[in-house]
Amino acid sequence: MRIGEGVEWGLHCCLTLAWLDDEPVSTAKFATLFELPPAYLKKRLQALVRAGILVSTPGARGGFLLARPPEKITLMDVVAAVEGPDEAFRCTEIRQHGVAHTQEFDRPCGVATAMRKAELAWRRELATQTIADLVATAPAGAAARMRQRHARLT
Repeated sequence: MRIGEGVEWGLHCCLTLAWLDDEPVSTAKFATLFELPPAYLKKRLQALVRAGILVSTPGARGGFLLARPPEKITLMDVVAAVEGPDEAFRCTEIRQHGVAHTQEFDRPCGVATAMRKAELAWRRELATQTIADLVATAPAGAAARMRQRHARLT
């Protein structure tokens, strides 16, 4: 399974907003801070707005803010907002096709069961971790460095 880079971008943007407290950050500033393409980044940030993770304020001093406290935003919230709610593994029931076909399909096969169990495990783990946890485990001085970089762009 591969989670898109938009998830990484969304998580870093949320972490940055947590460090900056209630100071809005524009797409252009995020793009400069992280050297990311603004148009693609904006789509990811808008997905976070639609999911209620960020709020967007218009105007020259506008930008994005966290919609909830960092301890109320899970990593799974961000993954689902950017990647969508669909499961990573999609069982197409190939066992019902071809020469191996039998009539014994009253329960999910072992492949589907194992994949679903693994998916639930990683989703549960991401749901237990929050943006506040990322703030708490960030390297010493990371928040101050980000505030300084942001101030230089203002």
